[in-house]
Amino acid sequence: MIEKRQFYINGEWVDPKEGRDHQVINPTTEEPCAVISLGGQADTNAAVAAAKAAFPAWMATDPAQRIALVEKLLEIYNDRAEEMAQAMSVEMGAPIDMARSQQVGAGTFHTQNFIRAAKEFDFVRKLNDQSPNDRIIYEPVGVAALITPWNWPMNQVTLKVIAAAVAGCTMVLKPSEESPLNALLFAEMVDAAGFPAGVFNLVNGDGAGVGSQLSAHEDVDMVSFTGSTRAGKLISKSAADTLKRAHLELGGKGANLIFADADETAVKRGVLHMMNNTGQSCNAPSRMMVEASAYDRAVETATEVTNKVTVGPASEEGRHIGPVVNETQFGKIQDLIQKGIDEGARLVAGGPGRPDGMNRGFFVRPTVFADVTPDMTIAREEIFGPVLSMMKFETEEDAVRLANDTPYGLTNYVQTQDGARANRLARQLRSGMVEMNGQSRGAGAPFGGMKQSGNGREGGVWGIEDFLEVKAVGGWSNDAAE
Repeated sequence: MIEKRQFYINGEWVDPKEGRDHQVINPTTEEPCAVISLGGQADTNAAVAAAKAAFPAWMATDPAQRIALVEKLLEIYNDRAEEMAQAMSVEMGAPIDMARSQQVGAGTFHTQNFIRAAKEFDFVRKLNDQSPNDRIIYEPVGVAALITPWNWPMNQVTLKVIAAAVAGCTMVLKPSEESPLNALLFAEMVDAAGFPAGVFNLVNGDGAGVGSQLSAHEDVDMVSFTGSTRAGKLISKSAADTLKRAHLELGGKGANLIFADADETAVKRGVLHMMNNTGQSCNAPSRMMVEASAYDRAVETATEVTNKVTVGPASEEGRHIGPVVNETQFGKIQDLIQKGIDEGARLVAGGPGRPDGMNRGFFVRPTVFADVTPDMTIAREEIFGPVLSMMKFETEEDAVRLANDTPYGLTNYVQTQDGARANRLARQLRSGMVEMNGQSRGAGAPFGGMKQSGNGREGGVWGIEDFLEVKAVGGWSNDAAE
């Protein structure tokens, strides 16, 4: 059993002022793997005070110095990659090979992209050539509260921490209590990299405790949250009392539009994308919509591919999927699978219960429903598990209507060999991101959604800008050094 009860505040590991113990459960075994402390108001106040005190000096630091510290952090992160992979695999159930490549790799990828973007970012620039004495200055927002989820831990921690750091913000990180070990390890790396005291602080807690306290805190200037739409609404209401900026990256119910002219691997690719990370991704293509003439074959292919997806312990090497994160998620997914059956969807793969031979661990059978209609619960609610809903459409207009018929708007997917159609759909689909024919977004592209999938953008230059204020200056002296 790992014991990690301390918080990282003002450059030191400190005991909680109001901590209470919380057991972290290994979802593969259902046994405790660690004990942490959940902080209280006094711990939140101490972390925010440290960040507030450190802000003026950090804000005034040359961006090149901030970037150099991030480069040192990246070096340490890569050196300790195996520790990070093991932590995430144990606490949230990512199979160890996937944890090493995708979960750890996401942190490296985003940090590299932020370094590149920050080196090219002009924090003081001319308004335009017609206004030689006007300047636009990009200044850090101030103290940022960073609240991250359990499903892609280092992906989200680096998207927030690194962007805030290069922008010149100081911060308090509250990772998910379901997967805190990776964030504690990350704090060790920040400390080893030599960041000034108070720039980065970490307090463990739950959403109702530390999360709510940070969202309402009068000395927090911005909250950046990734999680459920329900929690995002509560954070927005709490942040409104102090008019702080609220950056929200929330849920999704992505449509994957597969036309009859799609390449022959489109359906398989869509199924495997859905099952990746055991379906626990906000941008998962969970609604597969297929043109009528190709629908029956697509259902057959999806069934065949899903039946070959294996499920196994997170600790074992291989290309299987692992458990879902906890008992609550397991129960929710089981209820929604049963709801799909009860509402008349055609179950073609998987179904309720654990996979054969498994009687322990939060393992879910990879599941596919065909003949799903837009009014069904499984077509509307984010399941956050390895469950795919298949629907049929007749025309391009019908496909757009079905895809946009959701309160969410994070990522949609298009599979067609008709370039003109693909470009039309990219404009018509109401989502922050559209990916076509298996082509993922490029390095530094912004990640974020529309509607109830949130606001703001993470990654690259857009991620840095989210942590900056824009100041307009008239009468700038061109005789003085900038």
